[in-house]
Amino acid sequence: MSQTDDPRDDLPTSSASDAPTDPARRRLLAAGVGLAGLSLGGCNLFDQKSATPKTAADLALDRTLQAKIKRIVVIYAENRSFTNLYGNFPGVQYPLDSVPASRYLQLDRDGNTQLAKLPAIWGGLVPQAQEVNGKRYAIAENQITGLANTPFRLTDAQGQPLPNGVITRDLVHRFYQNQMQINAGRNNQFAAWGDSGGLVMGHYRNSADTLRLWGLASQYTLCDNFFMSAFGGSWLNHIFLISAQAPFYPNVSSGPAAKLTSVVEGDDLTGTRLKLAPDSPKSALEGPPKFVRDGALTADGYAVNTMAPPYQPSNVRPAEHGDPSLADLSNPRVLPPQDYATIGDRLSAKGVDWAWYSGAWQYALEHADTGMVPDFQYHHQPFNYFRSFAPGTQARAQHLRDAGLGDDPSTNKLMADIDAGRLPAVTFYKPQGNLNMHAGYADVESGDRHIANVIERIQRGPQWENTVVVVTVDENGGWWDHVSPPKGDRWGPGSRIPALVISPLAKKGYVDHTVYDTNSILRFISRVHDLPPLDGVVARDRAFAANGEAPLGDLTGALDLA
Repeated sequence: MSQTDDPRDDLPTSSASDAPTDPARRRLLAAGVGLAGLSLGGCNLFDQKSATPKTAADLALDRTLQAKIKRIVVIYAENRSFTNLYGNFPGVQYPLDSVPASRYLQLDRDGNTQLAKLPAIWGGLVPQAQEVNGKRYAIAENQITGLANTPFRLTDAQGQPLPNGVITRDLVHRFYQNQMQINAGRNNQFAAWGDSGGLVMGHYRNSADTLRLWGLASQYTLCDNFFMSAFGGSWLNHIFLISAQAPFYPNVSSGPAAKLTSVVEGDDLTGTRLKLAPDSPKSALEGPPKFVRDGALTADGYAVNTMAPPYQPSNVRPAEHGDPSLADLSNPRVLPPQDYATIGDRLSAKGVDWAWYSGAWQYALEHADTGMVPDFQYHHQPFNYFRSFAPGTQARAQHLRDAGLGDDPSTNKLMADIDAGRLPAVTFYKPQGNLNMHAGYADVESGDRHIANVIERIQRGPQWENTVVVVTVDENGGWWDHVSPPKGDRWGPGSRIPALVISPLAKKGYVDHTVYDTNSILRFISRVHDLPPLDGVVARDRAFAANGEAPLGDLTGALDLA
């Protein structure tokens, strides 16, 4: 592939009529170019400059959006690529079954050699025994062998389809690995740079019978060119969901956090490839890769992999005799409180009511001293990393809310607020861990059922008529996807993920091919409420323009506002 080739050029579309009319939307991540992108440090990417004046049609659409949409609900699940769950959904632009071998064959770590087969599923597909629908599942590494170098349907050791209710092993999903797996848009080194062997190429064969969200996607709008806003894992994408930029850790090179900086190839601190350890296996068929140091921070001080929140609940306990509402800030794994603007700050400044509901939030606060906090992931509450939402602030008390526990309406406070018509103008909802679909500790079925139940309550509730619900996941969870991300900036976009738009105002039975990333949600919120764009959104717009990419969409393409 030459450096001017488009990695998506040889992907067949579902039909000629499904192809985007704007050719720029099909310009994807060109080979070997620009994943390092534009550094946000020491440059003027965030300078606010006058935007292109809006046309009369744009202004008319703004007025319509503001008149018809009174509530936006964002439901944020976990760790599934689009291909993993929706690869053959009817009407998608690039169906999995039509992908040519040139677009899925995985290369070894040298970047040239085609793997003769996929690596083993290291550690086993189902390492811990589980019983689902009366059948026991425990699938060791040696029970699934000889996987061909191709995408495959997830099955048990006897070749029967793996139920959505089985929890598989987890897969690596980190900042540098995601870029190395994407391999400049070719998506052909997922097996090489993962830690789960051939599992990265596994997918489910879903339908409305196996996935309730599939049925909702069939009724409303499924977005099939929606990408995670940042490379890598859950934490950074949560931060991007609310702020659109990477957090910064000051003085990283001269303090104790230096040991958390990643070692990349070459002398450029903004490099995109981790440096291999001398004893790393040369081939993916020999075992997982080893790196010199795969840390939470870039060498120039940006936090890109999971760090602990500075406020409780946190996975770092308070300092001895210290403030019990804080994490021990002397621990280098604690991110110093961040001060830049979030979408919450923008909404509050405009007087727009909003809230982030976290499953098991209050339980985590009350049981932090026990070290036993079931089903709550500390890094999944991104506002807990920002000084403006520190303990004791009015903003924290007003906007960071407990969603309660479980799937039972009697204990789920979000559902109670839905039933009572108390949802604010903008609502973010993060289900507790066992209901978020994250491989390794959650199954697909439980999260699918829970999210569908929440949506059904919204549909029956008093606020449904003027509500738009966006359901997506934070990132791909390490699972392979066959569509190349658009060429953005240093931070992303990363791999393609599923996103649904569910609303009386959504197009019905529609697959939206518009190119989006997670921060299209911020664009949508900002447009509906006439907010100034966040700095990170401005920076990504400039990066897209510099790369010759069409602007990312703002989700209005999924709506029928006539």
